[in-house]
Amino acid sequence: MRKCPYCDFNSHERGALPEQAYLQALLTDLEQDVALVEGRTVETVFIGGGTPSLLSADFYQQLFRGLRQRLALADSAEITLEANPGTLEAGRFEGFREAGINRLSIGVQSFNNQHLQALGRIHDSQAAVAAAHQARQAGFDNFNLDIMHALPGQSREQALDDLQRAIELAPTHLSWYELTIEPNTVFYRSPPTQPDSDTMADTESAGFALLADHGYHRYEISAFAQPGRECRHNLNYWQYGDYLAIGAGAHGKLTNVTDDTVHRYQKTRLPEHYLADPGGARRQWTRVEKDERLFEALLNGLRLPGGIALTQLTATSGQAPERWLPRLQPLVARKLLRVENERLACTETGLRHLNTLLEQIADQL
Repeated sequence: MRKCPYCDFNSHERGALPEQAYLQALLTDLEQDVALVEGRTVETVFIGGGTPSLLSADFYQQLFRGLRQRLALADSAEITLEANPGTLEAGRFEGFREAGINRLSIGVQSFNNQHLQALGRIHDSQAAVAAAHQARQAGFDNFNLDIMHALPGQSREQALDDLQRAIELAPTHLSWYELTIEPNTVFYRSPPTQPDSDTMADTESAGFALLADHGYHRYEISAFAQPGRECRHNLNYWQYGDYLAIGAGAHGKLTNVTDDTVHRYQKTRLPEHYLADPGGARRQWTRVEKDERLFEALLNGLRLPGGIALTQLTATSGQAPERWLPRLQPLVARKLLRVENERLACTETGLRHLNTLLEQIADQL
């Protein structure tokens, strides 16, 4: 395995995977934090990467046995595993399903072999198609395909062909997003040539129409789902919900309803350091002050085309809309934000320029 040149996630190139050692570290880590969520039911689990599909089905069977012994995991919990097509031999999906995983997120990125090579992916188009078929044959009736556009050297027609081929595989969910160049990546140090902004905008508009025509509604800035198949775990993020962090480099956010405090934290980033002291992995336990919560909630909630309820913003921040909403009226007047049915949301133009809009909101607040 190797790290892709666009990836800024907490992934590391390593040799043999110390499955049992990492399993025990995860459970030890959890035991230090379980008191923080005492009495609460876990509704979703998301196993992200790196490449967690490299770990065996037996690993996940043991992990979920340990989780259920320590946490109240809802019977209807959504349990998602990220999977890369190049790491999946025949039969592995069946094992994941038997372990209790009921949703997959498959990192296809493209069906064009030339573009896959440019992205540093280890799979080809055939492997991507096979992964989707294998998922369905293994009993997964709920899975996402990740597809990128604005790839180096990619034309509008090629981007839409990728999207059409993904739709033909009939996933319940599609994540379709622009390749962004992040700091601390190979692409940041040596930027590739991407399509110009007009081509990107035209491709995006045509792609949105294609997705809508096939029954995928846009419920987040880059997430599209069949009715009732939205990712519950990610919706929890975007609606400013709480999440427990377990594992090397994991980030968490927790609310203490007793004293109305919110804290963010993370776990030791390097796998070797994490394995050496999983019981002391929690780092940067930082209180989010009330005057910071409003912007944090907007930062997440405005990613949703439907926006966020004013009542939720009041509950989150302790500030009535009358105190801060007038400061955003210039952005409403410029048709970047809208207030409808007691909800604050972006307009289409606002969503298209969300990062710039959020900077302006931060300046106003």
